[in-house]
Amino acid sequence: MAQVKLKNVRKSYGPVDVIKGVDIEVDDGEFVVFVGPSGCGKSTLLRMIAGLEDITSGTIEIDGRVVNEVQPKDRSIAMVFQSYAIFPHMTVRENVAFGLTIKGVGKAEKDAKVGEAARILQMEHLLDRRPSQLSGGQRQRVAIGRAIVRDPSVFLFDEPLSNLDAALRLDMRMEIGKLHQSLKASMIYVTHDQVEAMTLADKIVVLKDGQVMQIGAPMDLYHHPANLFVAGFIGSPKMNFFDTEVVATGNGKSTVKSDDTGDVEVESATAFRVGDRAVLGVRPQYLSLASGEKTAVGKMGVLSGEVALVERLGTETIVNLTLGSGQTLIGALDGDQPVETGTSITLAYETAEAHLFAPEAQQA
Repeated sequence: MAQVKLKNVRKSYGPVDVIKGVDIEVDDGEFVVFVGPSGCGKSTLLRMIAGLEDITSGTIEIDGRVVNEVQPKDRSIAMVFQSYAIFPHMTVRENVAFGLTIKGVGKAEKDAKVGEAARILQMEHLLDRRPSQLSGGQRQRVAIGRAIVRDPSVFLFDEPLSNLDAALRLDMRMEIGKLHQSLKASMIYVTHDQVEAMTLADKIVVLKDGQVMQIGAPMDLYHHPANLFVAGFIGSPKMNFFDTEVVATGNGKSTVKSDDTGDVEVESATAFRVGDRAVLGVRPQYLSLASGEKTAVGKMGVLSGEVALVERLGTETIVNLTLGSGQTLIGALDGDQPVETGTSITLAYETAEAHLFAPEAQQA
């Protein structure tokens, strides 16, 4: 196991800055996920840690050692790529052992390590097969097994499940989670899928345009997003946002108003003033069926509109409402709800669970 530290790390391609002064710490045995949209710099960061990309400035430390100038093979890391990168002419056994073979490891030690990796990944029965005889999930296990036998201090995963179908992604996600619990190794995992990030991570690093938007435990980011970007990116379906005007302040709260929301009093860390613009955020999961019209300021907020689409998933019902302004509202209601397309309904939420953001700075 090892600790990884990135200190003011920057990466530029000519005049273009792609990583803009990033500070991140990965503790011993921690599972950290870099998440963000395509082009945010998460894979570039991972490749810099691996030594596959030079850094423009800053330092990268692995287990207390600055590795800026250290070759990838000497960094005690193992990387699993999006493409399986396994050799089609070799058996699974030979593919898993390939790195050990190159290093000249003895046959007995090599067989022992391959056997242990196969046991951990439950693929002993696959060792004598060729890659052409394997499914996508099995091929990804081979790539992970090849990383395990190297006994690295840090595992790096670069979107390893992107090439798999939905069912296999779920299975492999569970396998990677079990692998972390078994090995207790430091792992850094890159994905654009926030569901993968939420389910796997001890700590999530949310990136946008080469900058860290927020770092924290999954549920901290879910309940306390630092800005509009994190609020909209973390959570599925994503948070509903409403442009509002501040009409009253006091006692650490701000009352905001729009045609869709009516008057809503929300706790606010930002020092809003009357007349300021503010963005009200309400998660779909916090909405429930209600009755009646918009109410005055209180502990409950309500939103009324016409049902445009209903998605019944069994454990929940996803409702798309068209509000009076034409804006779409998404509600994730518990269970199978008696909601029909074309009808008018009202959804309620507790204002204590709502968020208020300053639109200019995008800060909560």
